[in-house]
Amino acid sequence: MSMDHSVFELGNFELQSGTVFPGAQLAYRTYGKLNAGGDNVVVLPTFYTGSHMRNEGYFGSGRAIDPARHFVVSVNMFGNGISSSPSNTAAPFNGANFPDVTLYDNIHAQYRLLTEVLQVNRIALVSGWSMAGCQSFHWATQYPDFVDAILPFCASARTSEHNVVFLEGVKAALQADCVYADGQYSSPPIKGLKAFGRVYAGWAFSQTFFREQMYRLKGFEAAEALLQDWEQDHLDWDANDLLCKLKTWQGADISANERYRHDFRAALNAIKAKTIVIACDNDLYFRPEDNQLEIEHIHGGELRVFESAWGHCVASPGNSPEFQNYLDRAISELLN
Repeated sequence: MSMDHSVFELGNFELQSGTVFPGAQLAYRTYGKLNAGGDNVVVLPTFYTGSHMRNEGYFGSGRAIDPARHFVVSVNMFGNGISSSPSNTAAPFNGANFPDVTLYDNIHAQYRLLTEVLQVNRIALVSGWSMAGCQSFHWATQYPDFVDAILPFCASARTSEHNVVFLEGVKAALQADCVYADGQYSSPPIKGLKAFGRVYAGWAFSQTFFREQMYRLKGFEAAEALLQDWEQDHLDWDANDLLCKLKTWQGADISANERYRHDFRAALNAIKAKTIVIACDNDLYFRPEDNQLEIEHIHGGELRVFESAWGHCVASPGNSPEFQNYLDRAISELLN
């Protein structure tokens, strides 16, 4: 595990479920300096298999988010193996016994980090890809007076039913491995992890991506080579960590809390932050049609649809320079 990060000790952290999680930890890294007003802050949560290291692909010198001007806070989500996760937590919450955590819990912990440790007075922007973008929506509804702008991309304010079903498919592929043993495995469920990665790859890109053999742009001579690469990539993950974050993803809903009581429209109406949502027309997880239904209830919100056969993975750093430029232009509009 990389140790190029700091850890915020949350102590006895009460989760949305009511469970008290002793010794909860939030791992993060900062870039740049906080200004005198404590408000030049850009928060970048992590995506499903992301980390603070991978978030470095979304900012840099001369970019829309630039540590020379902004105080960038990159925060690892619970379950990603760096912040508190099934794989690094002591009994009784280790492994399959790790408590259910929601995006609400993640944002609550991040708010405490920013206010109690980093002395942040206000956030200029929260942005991110996929589950990180979902956290952007949660920031804007949980702390509407604390956030100036959000830019979720390839994300949603509430996980759609079809998205939930897709995730059930990859979950079932992993859990079918007898070594998985209901999460009580003594060695990695290798077959299940490979199956998870193989199924996932078919959804990460679009039909056009495969028809036009765009995997060749990533150095793969055939689709099978891409699938094998995804298999190997997922062998680096702990199975319970993957399933922990998957459950968080499935339950993502900005209105699933005491403040909004499942009134989704009211939660969207409560967003005060300047909002630009970027969708990819070929994203098989987060459909532009769902974002359109959301944006209609966000005051002054705007939906922009980027056309690309890369699908959901258009936003993965390095895949599409065109998307990176498109994203940076939108971020610049919000920050300026």
